[in-house]
Amino acid sequence: MKNPFNINDPEFAAQAKKYDHPIPSRSALMNFLDGEKKFLKQDAIADKIGIQNEQQMAGLEARLRSMVRDGQLIQNRRGGYGVRKKLQLIQGRVSAHADGFGFLVSDELDYDAFITPRQMRMVMDGDVVVADVQVSDAKAKKSEAFIVEVIKRAHTTVAGKLIHEEGLAYLKADNNSIDNIMVPNESLHGAQNNDYVIVNIKKYPYQNRPAFGEVIAVLGQQLNHELSMQLTIVSESLPHEWPAEVEKIRDTIPKDVDYKALGPHKDIREIPLITIDGEDSRDFDDAVYVEPTNNGYKLLVAIADVSHYVKPDSVLDREAYHRGTSVYFPGKVIPMLPLELSNGICSLNPDQDRLSMVCEMHIDGAGEVQSYEFYRGLMRSHARCTYNDVWQFLDTNKNPNQWSKKVTESLTHQYRLYHILQQQKHARGGIEFHSTDVNIHIGEDGMVDDIQQYERNDAHKLIENFMIAANVCAARFLEKHKMPAAFRCHNPPPETKVKDLLAFLKGLGIRPDFKEDPTPKDFTRLLDKIQHREDADLIEQVMLRSQSLATYEAENCGHFGLALSHYAHFTSPIRRYPDLMVHRAINHIVYHKNKPYFYSHEQAAERCEQCSMTERRAEKASREVDARLKCLFMQQFVGDTMAGKVSGVTRFGLFVQLEQYQVDGLIHVTSLPNDYYQFDPVKHQLVGERSGTRFRLTDKLNIKIAHVDVDDRKIDFEFVGKA
Repeated sequence: MKNPFNINDPEFAAQAKKYDHPIPSRSALMNFLDGEKKFLKQDAIADKIGIQNEQQMAGLEARLRSMVRDGQLIQNRRGGYGVRKKLQLIQGRVSAHADGFGFLVSDELDYDAFITPRQMRMVMDGDVVVADVQVSDAKAKKSEAFIVEVIKRAHTTVAGKLIHEEGLAYLKADNNSIDNIMVPNESLHGAQNNDYVIVNIKKYPYQNRPAFGEVIAVLGQQLNHELSMQLTIVSESLPHEWPAEVEKIRDTIPKDVDYKALGPHKDIREIPLITIDGEDSRDFDDAVYVEPTNNGYKLLVAIADVSHYVKPDSVLDREAYHRGTSVYFPGKVIPMLPLELSNGICSLNPDQDRLSMVCEMHIDGAGEVQSYEFYRGLMRSHARCTYNDVWQFLDTNKNPNQWSKKVTESLTHQYRLYHILQQQKHARGGIEFHSTDVNIHIGEDGMVDDIQQYERNDAHKLIENFMIAANVCAARFLEKHKMPAAFRCHNPPPETKVKDLLAFLKGLGIRPDFKEDPTPKDFTRLLDKIQHREDADLIEQVMLRSQSLATYEAENCGHFGLALSHYAHFTSPIRRYPDLMVHRAINHIVYHKNKPYFYSHEQAAERCEQCSMTERRAEKASREVDARLKCLFMQQFVGDTMAGKVSGVTRFGLFVQLEQYQVDGLIHVTSLPNDYYQFDPVKHQLVGERSGTRFRLTDKLNIKIAHVDVDDRKIDFEFVGKA
C-alpha cells in the first residue's frame, strides 16, 4: 500500500500491515510537528497531512493522545499539539511530601527537582506533569521544577476518613501525601463523621483552591484486615476488579491441556519434577529436578508456560500489563492473572499435565553452567512439596510425606548441587544480607491474631539458587540473540552513598579493601570481616542502605548484588509481567525466529518502565497494609514495656523495632533523657551534648508503648533504658 499522506513516513509499510486504516507513524508525526512554528490543533494537523476519513481521524486522535501520555508531545490549554523537547520541558512524576513540598522524578533528570508548596497546590502525589526545570546549584545538585501542564492525574478516587466539623466536611486521605479533599454536604450521601469512605474527585486542586469530591462508597468505621486492604487498594490505585471484557472470557479459559494444539514440545512427564513452595501457596509456577552426570549435575527448571495462554495484545495481556504484578497481603492476593489461569491451567499442580518452558542446564563440579537449552515441555509435577517438609527431609533424612524414591533421590542431588552453587555464589562475591521476616496471622474475625517471626531455611535458599541459575541463562540467551525484552538490573551503589559508608567505617576503625568504586566481592569480604564484631548488625544495616534499587531495563546491565553480568526474571510469569515478556522472547528465538517479533526495543523499554512502576506500587501497598495491621495488633499492648533495637536514626528521634514482633515505632527526641542531641547522619547516631550519651543504629533498648495511631500507621514509644 502506497503512503497516501503529505508527509514522509519510512514506517508506513509496517503501519499498513498492522492496521486496516493506517495513519502516519509516531516518528513521522514528530518530524512534521517539529517543523511547525506553532502549536496545531488536531483538525489543522489532519488537514495538513491529508487525513481522508473518519477511521483515520479516530486513529490520529488516539495516536496524538498516546504521544502526549508518553511525553513526546504536549497539548496546551487551547488544544494545540507541539513537540515537548522543542520547548525544553521535562516530563516526570510528582512525588509529594507530607509537609507540603514535593519533587519531580524523571529519567530525564540526573537528580530530582524540588517543587515548592505553592506549585504543589495544583497537583497531587503521583500526577504525571510537564515542567520547566531550572538549575539553582549544579554542584549541590539542586534544581526547581515549575509545572506547565498536568499530563495524567494519578487519582480519580481517594480513600480515607471523613471528618465533619463546624458544618464542613472533608476527607483526610489515607495517603498522607494527599491534601484534604473538601466534600460539600450535598455530596456526603449519608456518610457520617469518622466513616471510612471512598471519594470521587470532582475538581482537582488549583492554586489556592483545594480539591472537591463526592462520597461514592462508605466502607465502615471499624478498621480490620479487609477494610485495611480496601483503603490501601484505593490509595495506591491498585487495579483489583476484572474489566468486563476479561470477565466475558474467563469461562473460556481451558481447564485441561489441549493436546491437539500443543505445537512443538518435549514430553517430559516421566521426569520427577517437583514444586517447592510455602505452606499457603496456591499458584505453583516453578518445578525442579536434578540428576548427577559424569562431570557434575543436570538441572531442570520448568516454569509455567503462561505465554501459551496469554497472547500479546489480547484482553488478558492488556490487563496483565496494566497490573504488572500480583500484589500480596496477609491472607489475600490481588493476582495479575485470573484465578482460572494462575491457580488453574498455568499452575503446576501435582499429578496434572501442564505446559512449561524449561531451562535445562549442565553444571560442573565448580558450579559453572557449561551448557544450557530452552524448550517447551509437557510436564507433570510428581509432588507438591513445602519448604518446611523438604528441609525436614534434608536435615533428618526422614520422609514424612511418603515421597517416591525418584523424588527423594532428586532432592538429595538437589541439596548437593545447592551447596556447590552456594559456594560459587560466595566465590564470585554475591552479597547476602541477613534478614528476619514475619507472618501476620489473621483470625476469623478479620483482626490480627498474632505476628510470628520466621527465618529462611536451606530449602528456601536451594530454590533461590536454582532460579538464579535459570535467570542468568535466560539473560545470556536474550542478549546473544539481541532480543528486546526485560532484564533485571541492579546498579552499583551511588557514589555519595559509598562515600558516606566509607566515612562511617572509618569512624569505627575499619579500613575496607575498596575506595570509591567497590565491587560485589568487596562487600562480601567486608561482611565476612565484620561477622565477629559486636556491632556487626549495625555495619550490615548501613551497608544494606547504601545499595541501589533494582529496576527492569530493555538492555542488560548486570546485577550488582548477585555479582552477575547477566540477569533477567524468567521464573514467575504467573505473577510478574517482565517474566512473561522474557518467555515470549525465548519462545520466539527457539520456535519462531524467522517471523517478526511482537516488541520493538522502544516498546520493550516502555514496558520495562511500567513494570518497574507497578513493582514499586505493589511493594508500597504491601508495606502499608502490613503497617496498619501491625498497628491494629499493637493497640492491645499500650502501656507495656518491651525490648527493641534501633532501626533508624533521624534528627527528630529514633525508630525502634521490637524484637518479638518486628514492629517499628518512634521515640521522639524529646522523650530521650533530658539533653540536646546532635544528629550524625554518617555514623547513624544521636549524641547528647551534655551527657555524651550515644544512641546508634542497632542499639538494644527497652521501651514503653505510649500511643498507637492506626490511621497514620504510627506507633510512639517512650524510652525506658538501654538493654
